[in-house]
Amino acid sequence: MIARISAGLLAVALLATGCGASGQQPSSTPKVGLITKTETNPFFVKMKEGAQKAAQASGAELMTAAGKFDGDNAAQITAIENMVAAGVKGILITPSDTKAIVPAIKKARDAGVMVIALDTPTDPQDATDALFATDNLKAGELIGQYAKAAMAGKPAKIATLDLAPGITVGQLRHDGFLKGYGIAEGDPSIVCSQDTRGDQSKGQTAMENCLQKAPDINLVYTINEPAALGAYTALKAKGREKDTLIVSVDGGCTGVKAVQSGQIAATSQQYPLKMAEDGVKAVAEFAMKGKKASGYTDTGVTLVTDKPATGVEAKDTAFGLANCWG
Repeated sequence: MIARISAGLLAVALLATGCGASGQQPSSTPKVGLITKTETNPFFVKMKEGAQKAAQASGAELMTAAGKFDGDNAAQITAIENMVAAGVKGILITPSDTKAIVPAIKKARDAGVMVIALDTPTDPQDATDALFATDNLKAGELIGQYAKAAMAGKPAKIATLDLAPGITVGQLRHDGFLKGYGIAEGDPSIVCSQDTRGDQSKGQTAMENCLQKAPDINLVYTINEPAALGAYTALKAKGREKDTLIVSVDGGCTGVKAVQSGQIAATSQQYPLKMAEDGVKAVAEFAMKGKKASGYTDTGVTLVTDKPATGVEAKDTAFGLANCWG
């Protein structure tokens, strides 16, 4: 059985019954909580799909909650508290604020709940029992290596369209791109850096700002494909879309189609369905055997492009579309 209970409704139910964690009756059906950053992003839609599938297969009850927007830490804290009160054995979470969420996670763990971060590590990473995620440093490194090879020695004028300060997944991808390209932070080839929150409209605005600052930009790194498509729109408006290389991370279906059409040169594909499936299985095992998951589990990343570069391993968009999400 799968229960989709919003944080708000659950809070009302608990208040009405006067039940806390201590008032829960033992159940043969383990409860698993899934807390994502939002409900609408295709990445998290696919993650929820994976969790539902694994919960059905494991005989677990799935409870879900999400922030109203990317960065909604308060809603995630409330969801953790509600799920602990409802008697979950484990919580899977993609933290919106990787530092601010840590005290709430600690309370859950102190209450005996196993907490696994999906996709985005907390800061510090060991604030959760385990992490199931893409190697985001490697994801960035792959597109950095690709960009370096694709530029074929041409001097680069780079714009980096990042996520937001203090979010580990964004920093890891950014650092990986620089590593793969073979440059350090502050290199003079980086002519503009802007935050986008991974949003398409913000990506377009960021690219417009960068083009005002440096009209000769010819290489754009983006935190994800919505930001990449926003950048492409801004470049096209200036007639620069054909002479500017855009690389990105995520591998959603819309993003892979953008690679197929040539709007994005290459993207690093990750696998949210697998993250959630593995997470639910780990909670079910904890419920049945008392064995907690620990450490980091790499759920894989693949460079996807239809214009392969020498020395950089990649799959084509046929593979990307067969394995995409959203």
